This record gives sequence, structure tokens and C-alpha cells, in this order.
Amino acid sequence: MIATVRGVSDWAWAKLLAFVILAILAAHCATGQEQTETPQQTNEKIQQLAGLARTRPADNPVGPGDLLHIDVFDAPDLSREVRVSDTGEISYPLIPGKIVVSGLTPFQLETKFQQLLINNGLVSHPQVSVFVKERKSEPVTVVGAVKNTMVFQVEHRTTLLEVLAAAGGISDDAGSVVIVTRPAPPGSAHTEPASIKTDTEPDEQKITIRLQDLLESGDSVYNIEIYGGDTVTVPRAGIVYILGFGVLQPGGYVLQSHGEQVTVLKALALAHGLTGFAKADNAVIMRNDPVTGRRDEIPVHIKKIEDRKEDDVKMQSNDILYIPDSRGKKILAKGGEAALGIGTGVAVYRAY
Repeated sequence: MIATVRGVSDWAWAKLLAFVILAILAAHCATGQEQTETPQQTNEKIQQLAGLARTRPADNPVGPGDLLHIDVFDAPDLSREVRVSDTGEISYPLIPGKIVVSGLTPFQLETKFQQLLINNGLVSHPQVSVFVKERKSEPVTVVGAVKNTMVFQVEHRTTLLEVLAAAGGISDDAGSVVIVTRPAPPGSAHTEPASIKTDTEPDEQKITIRLQDLLESGDSVYNIEIYGGDTVTVPRAGIVYILGFGVLQPGGYVLQSHGEQVTVLKALALAHGLTGFAKADNAVIMRNDPVTGRRDEIPVHIKKIEDRKEDDVKMQSNDILYIPDSRGKKILAKGGEAALGIGTGVAVYRAY
């Protein structure tokens, strides 16, 4: 007689138990696997989050280099555009002396001009509007691994995501952090939360924010406010390429930081491992010699590395790890030629 528990046979229980164990193992493997996304997906997140975080315009103070449009209602001869001097002043017809405008908001300037027109007997009941036609006094420099290096003018309260979005997002070889450098603040001005790494020197302050925290945590504390005079830098990290029919997800993989050590086994983990038909001991690393300009091929025996019979091989930025499948080395030359054209047809991934 077959033993049963509540009408279920031992065989059925064994099958169910095996299924549960396999499901747990699969979930564990999936959790341990590197999560990757393309730079395009990262940039889409930057644009979306920048749109969500975009702040309402504020009345920012006028500064040197700004171009002001001053309009006096019913007095076209008094309406004009003027550029603020390096000393923060402007000259205006029929008003004696220099007028200090730097540090005042457009709204404050409207009130000031109305009073000046009355005091100088030019208009008895003036209506004045002032707006900044061209902002030059609040530059933010965006450099490094971004789509477009640029000088961004802060015209209202602006966040880090908005600046990165304005620069078109990050480039393929961007590292894992963003560094904001600003003149050292007097006292406690522009103090950032303790959760953000900040290094303050006598003449400048450096704020380092991980891209993963900025894009994945959902915590707005990392999306700091950016001020005129800041420099936003995305350091370059480099890319290693894992190609060939013997790897599950061929492509380029961005290093976390410049100089990061990536070995062959770590690169394979990023590419989700080998296929069942991979000729692991026929792999090669293709590396450009900076002196001769030639492309060297370094043999790699992955199985021997996995069996600890050989040391793991360190890779360098722009290395190409080529892993053929059971069709052998016939396509190695073809793969090598294709590798020369990297940058257009190879998918690039960022690992988190």
C-alpha cells in the first residue's frame, strides 16, 4: 500500500518539494546576479526624475553680465535693454550716476526704478516691468562623462537632476558618482545633509553623490540644489567588452570608477556567464598597445581559472574579452575585426 498524507502520495510530495527547492534556488541566483541597464535607460530615468523634481521658478537676484529688459509703460523713450557691468551697475538715460542693481531681484528693481523716475521728475506715476532677458551671472559648468559639456545658467531654483538632464544625461563611459564642486561657503551656507559625502577645503567644497542613490533610492535628499558658480563633474570610468557566442549577454560593461580592477571572472559575472556551448579555454583578451598601436591577443583559459589551476586575469579599460562557442576559432578573426568597430553596434550596460 502506498503511504499517503491527506490523500497525497509520497511521490507527489517529493515532486512538490523538489519544485519548491528549485524555485528557492532560482530566486537566490537571481538575487545574487548583477543588475544591469543601458546608459539610455539611465538617461531616461534622469529626464523623468528631473521632470518630477522640477521646481517652480523663483525671482533670482540680478548679477554682473545679465542683460535686463526694462519697460516703462506709456514711455517708450525710457524703455530699453541694458547690460549689468562687472561691478554690478548700469547707466540709464536721464538718471544721473551709476545705478547699483546686482543682488536685487527683478521685482525689487521694478520698485527701485519707479522711485528713481519719480525722484528725477521723469514720470509722475510710473509703471515699470523688469525681466532678465539673458542670464550670465549664475553659470554652472557641466563637464566629464555627459552627452554635452556645457555652461548652464541658473535662472531659478535648480536641482542636480535638472542640470544633468540639460546636459543630455551621462555618456556610455560615465562612472558611478557625480561630484559637485563649489566655492567654499561662508559659515553654514549651502550645508548638505550628513548622508552626502562632503569635503570642505579652504577655498572650495566637494560634494560626492552616487548615481545609484540619485536615481534608485527615491530619496530627494540626494537631488541637491545647484547654485551659480558650481561645477558638476561626472568622472569617466572606462568600459570593458565581453563578446562572442560563448557568453550569455555580450556587450560593453561600464566600470564603477576609473582604475577599478576587473578580472575575467568578474567580467563574466557581469555578462551573466557562459553559454552551454562556450569554448571557455579558447578565450582571448584583445588589448590595444598604446605604444605600437597594435592589437595584442592574450590567451585566457577560463576553465583552468575556475578550477584554480591558473590565476584570474586582470582586465583593463577598453579590453575585449572574446569567448567563442563550439564552432571554434573560425569566427575568432571575424569577431576580432568586428571588435575594431566597437562603439556603434555593441550594447553597453551599467551594473548596479
